Amino acid sequence: MMFSQPPHTSMHQDPAPAIGFIVHPQSANRFPTNPCHFVIGAVMAVMAAGSGLGSAEDHPVIRWAGQAMGSPYTVQIVDAKMDNLQVAGLKAEVEQRLKDLNQQISHYLSDSEISKFNHGPANQAFKLAPDLLRLMKFSLDLNRQSQGSWDPTLGPVISLWGFGEKTEKHAIPPEAELKAALKLTGCQHLKLTDSGELIKDIPELSLNLSSSAKGFVTDEIVKLLGTHGLTNVYVAMAGDLAVRGHSPRGVKWQVGIALPMENWKENNPMATAVSLTDQAISTSGDNEKFFKDAQGRRLGHIFDPKTGWPVQHDVASVSVVGPDSMTAGATATLMFVLGQEAGLKYIEARPTMAALFIVRDGEDKFRQVPSSRWAGMTKP
Repeated sequence: MMFSQPPHTSMHQDPAPAIGFIVHPQSANRFPTNPCHFVIGAVMAVMAAGSGLGSAEDHPVIRWAGQAMGSPYTVQIVDAKMDNLQVAGLKAEVEQRLKDLNQQISHYLSDSEISKFNHGPANQAFKLAPDLLRLMKFSLDLNRQSQGSWDPTLGPVISLWGFGEKTEKHAIPPEAELKAALKLTGCQHLKLTDSGELIKDIPELSLNLSSSAKGFVTDEIVKLLGTHGLTNVYVAMAGDLAVRGHSPRGVKWQVGIALPMENWKENNPMATAVSLTDQAISTSGDNEKFFKDAQGRRLGHIFDPKTGWPVQHDVASVSVVGPDSMTAGATATLMFVLGQEAGLKYIEARPTMAALFIVRDGEDKFRQVPSSRWAGMTKP
């Protein structure tokens, strides 16, 4: 995995328009032509003129961007009393932490810890590195809570449809091949021992932790910043965003949720905006990574583990607010799999989370279905 050199970092104290953030479903890398915009995968910091928050940043902010786990990321730190040398040291520490995490949990790296497990034999105990162990415990627990609707073992199915790391040739697979691939999935084939060893009982089983891993990495960077006494921070990677404390305006971080339109662009309208502090938000949807078959059906990259098919319903995207980015990210994917009715039932039973379903009502027409705690958890 190549890591791009982060751009020049500086402390910004000059007046600037109020800043907001747009979150849209996880997507390919995109960078804006406006140098005042900070675009990090599915999370974009944009100028939010007319937001009612004022016309200038009241607090100094350090910003930088980089690349990790195949996705761009961004960091913003408010009210940090650091000189350029200290900032450079902090950036280097963040980059090293990202490399260490990438080496453990990226299935795109052939020599990563998770890839070694994926390519390893059956019935052999594989000692998990500490970070991968924590991520694996979370993943197995969510699989149990969701009764299999969130499944970290769908690697063979994802690849068969052309959404994996080996090919991007999307096509409906033959039924026999899909049935064969499904037999190679399922957490019932995994055992995690008390000593932190993972064992699979079929050699072809492989892990794909994409919907939880980037949120996990986002949380780890927030924790690292916290060890330096930095309490007003923003960290985003692809569709996962975590914030602590206050924004450069001295208020909660303002986050916009984009309408899940095909081929999303910077100037597309927002669906809504929320205010967050000491929270995380993640959005999952099918408007970026998909193809259409001869019947015009939208076939996206989020799969129903029970059928092996891309999820088919009228939900275009789901945004989840939670206490940490790993939980929000994985739960957003789960909500998309479950759909509106079952998803709302699941989220209402979890008091630390809220969700917003954006449902299609025709071509580029949408309606919003929030959970009962959405307004209370996202108000200014």
